[in-house]
Amino acid sequence: MKVEMTVNGESRSADVEPRTLLVHFLRDDLGLTGTNIGCDTSSCGACTVHIDGESVKSCTVLAVQADGADVTTIEGLAGGGELHPMQEAFMECHGLQCGYCTPGMVMAATSLLSENPDVDEAGVREGLEGNLCRCTGYHNIVKAVLSVGGDGS
Repeated sequence: MKVEMTVNGESRSADVEPRTLLVHFLRDDLGLTGTNIGCDTSSCGACTVHIDGESVKSCTVLAVQADGADVTTIEGLAGGGELHPMQEAFMECHGLQCGYCTPGMVMAATSLLSENPDVDEAGVREGLEGNLCRCTGYHNIVKAVLSVGGDGS
């Protein structure tokens, strides 16, 4: 099946098998390897992207379901050679260690703040509970998110 979508501001199209997951389309067909595959069961959130502005685990969406959509991956979050404020905050607040969960965590965090810019610490923890990190203990991730918005701004 042919799919057409806007990915990181660029119109993209390809022929895919109907069962192709969006995460595989992004990584294998488009070469956007910043979106990680962590579990293929929607448990970890490493594959989180934005579809039409909403945070979505791309291992739960077929590429054909995203046909016509506007998809943003971690590669499209920054602009003009500058990191997105959330990417900058993760660096400054040491919100990453191995970095595997970081792209999905950053994408989920930006979506969280766009939906609730006045979120508090408990709200950040609840809002990111679908994204797992095995390294950090979450303290600095929460700190990073709050430094961009919420009660840390």
